[in-house]
Amino acid sequence: MKIGLVILGVGRWGVHFVRNFLHHPSVNIIGIVDPSKSNLDNCKTKFDLDPQTILTTQWETIRDNKNINAVVVVTPASTHYSLIADALSLGYHVLSEKPLTLEPSECTALTQLAQQQQRILFVDHTYLFHPVVNKGAEIMRSQSLGELRYGYASRTHLGPVRQDVDSLWDLAIHDLAIFNYWLDETPISVQAQGTTWLQSGLADVVWATLTYPSGFKAYLHWCWLNTDKQRRLSVVGTQGSLIFDEMSSNEPLVLQHGYFQDSYIPTGVAKEVIPVEKGEPLRNVCDRFIESIQNQRVESRASGQVATDLVKILKGLSNSLQQDGKLISL
Repeated sequence: MKIGLVILGVGRWGVHFVRNFLHHPSVNIIGIVDPSKSNLDNCKTKFDLDPQTILTTQWETIRDNKNINAVVVVTPASTHYSLIADALSLGYHVLSEKPLTLEPSECTALTQLAQQQQRILFVDHTYLFHPVVNKGAEIMRSQSLGELRYGYASRTHLGPVRQDVDSLWDLAIHDLAIFNYWLDETPISVQAQGTTWLQSGLADVVWATLTYPSGFKAYLHWCWLNTDKQRRLSVVGTQGSLIFDEMSSNEPLVLQHGYFQDSYIPTGVAKEVIPVEKGEPLRNVCDRFIESIQNQRVESRASGQVATDLVKILKGLSNSLQQDGKLISL
């Protein structure tokens, strides 16, 4: 029996969920909800949707449909809590776009509600299902880098510029998720500073520092206003560096070997390109969500706890940003 699915939100990111679930052998898309009729019309035309598929601008008109088993929430984060709480209360499994909510307390409440309802709450931290990131985690577990020293990441481009959140809330969660996953720990303190040029009150560029319990520090740079497009993250150790460069299609994951001998002589310097199987991260997310429903087991990478931890970090960074770089303990 197929899982009856409703997708809430078919904007720039939501349409990719339609594309992936439309041909999933275990899914039947019951309906699509979006406040924009234009988005609904575009979706209907682009995907040649079955005439039986319900298209509506109001969740209330479809929420009680008896064929629904699961809901995908791809709406602005400010709307997540009420929509997800409603869906879980109705007995539906939920796949939510990140961040789960804007408040850690709300993340915790939704996680507890999902447990009470015995339903799957699955959060789309897409990069944690990226084949390159997963392979990188394997290398980190093998301790090939020696003793870890520090990490850094840069995520910059000329837009797209958001009008509802700053570059921190727009871009940071990807790198935060990867560092936490690779290090298998969460920060104990954070700092952030930024600058605003385009829109009052919304930082276009943010520089941040994360400090982890092990003493590891990560230095991060996020920006909307930079023609030098970068999506690069690295962890540095005493035996080499692991580099994830998303802009390098041929060599996205590299292990750069090298260490010092006596008198600081570079030794064993060599570049190792790590082979990685191809695969669309979002397709992996969609597949794992359906498997989680079928197996009644929460995927750890997409758990409410992981989502809560990430929102706590974002809130801490945001508080530091508003106080011009004040150190915030988490």
